Amino acid sequence: MKPLAVESIGLLAPGLSGWAASREVLIGARAHAAEPLPVAIATLLPANERRRTTVTIKLALQVAQEAMAEAAGDARTVSAVFASSGGDSEILDKICTALTQPDRPVSPTHFHQSVHNTPAGYWSIATSCRQPSLSLSAYDHSFATGLSEAAALAWAEAAQVLLVAYDLPLPFPLAERRHIVAPFAVALLLNPVSTERRQALIRLRRLPAGPVDRLDDPGLERLRADNPAARGLPLLCAIARRAAGLVMLPAGEDAALQVEVER
Repeated sequence: MKPLAVESIGLLAPGLSGWAASREVLIGARAHAAEPLPVAIATLLPANERRRTTVTIKLALQVAQEAMAEAAGDARTVSAVFASSGGDSEILDKICTALTQPDRPVSPTHFHQSVHNTPAGYWSIATSCRQPSLSLSAYDHSFATGLSEAAALAWAEAAQVLLVAYDLPLPFPLAERRHIVAPFAVALLLNPVSTERRQALIRLRRLPAGPVDRLDDPGLERLRADNPAARGLPLLCAIARRAAGLVMLPAGEDAALQVEVER
């Protein structure tokens, strides 16, 4: 297993406002409290674009922006993997509602925002990045799938790759069929070259399905269990503790992703 450096992290969820501010909760020094989600400003977007974008786009871009700022990196040189179990449900709901009306008045803006790679597109435009990006979905296993894909790309290209994973609660009536408890987004900047700036070194290994890591903090565990992007919380906790160990993440009906964490 080749090692990868986790160079920087962006994080945003209720009670988890940024990586640095969240470390006390992640290491267990302070209990998680589901405080209101801070506003995702995504200041890299011009003001007129921010007004037209959705909460999903802003959330994804906010954590991506935090990770790149923490690394003091140049986003124009970094490939990206965006992972979400369901994409932008707010836009999906608006389009479905419009289609039930007599004239089917679908907004052109909503139409172009409905594709799964919209956050990646906004990211590339806002940062002037021309590097490859991939947007994927693997239902409840989207975080582990995104991490595996980002790692493979980083190793293959011998270059930094930004993983951005995000999911938000669905609006009614979609929420009756797909329950997500709260918004969650995380970004990991992966580097095949270990630097002094790194948060941790990780090694990935795909294994047959088995017990996956759960969290002792009830609030964090509820978030982990009920938001696909938050399935990565055990990994974030391990990185925050700055200690070596193994983390098991769900990666499919018949697979798990073992992540070996080193300082």
